[in-house]
Amino acid sequence: MDLKKITKTEWILRIGIFGSFLGHGVFALQVKQSWLSYFTAIGMSESLGATLLPLIGVMDVIVALIALFYPLRIVLAWAVAWGLWTALLRPIAGDPFWDFVERSANWAAPLALLSLQGFPRKFKDWFRVKN
Repeated sequence: MDLKKITKTEWILRIGIFGSFLGHGVFALQVKQSWLSYFTAIGMSESLGATLLPLIGVMDVIVALIALFYPLRIVLAWAVAWGLWTALLRPIAGDPFWDFVERSANWAAPLALLSLQGFPRKFKDWFRVKN
């Protein structure tokens, strides 16, 4: 990948995705107690949530790093889906709808970067970065 060809907009989106997923990843690694209610809202136990959060944290940190340094389309698609799901969890768990709205950038930024890269037409292109 030629770093000189990356636009300012792409860098801004990469940095935004990196910050969002790194921050969430660190909170998950710390097993943020207030997040355990999101697991119970979908029928899981708090103890399972406490077990899964560090794994989710590692995943989020990996997504953050890939988005910043080598934004594979498949990882950006995952970031869109995961960001949308975790934002939707807020109202599902009883938080106000505005908690979902507030987290729109968590899924919209990876969607915007994916859009700039171009949606793949072939399966193998999901595993490539825009040239």
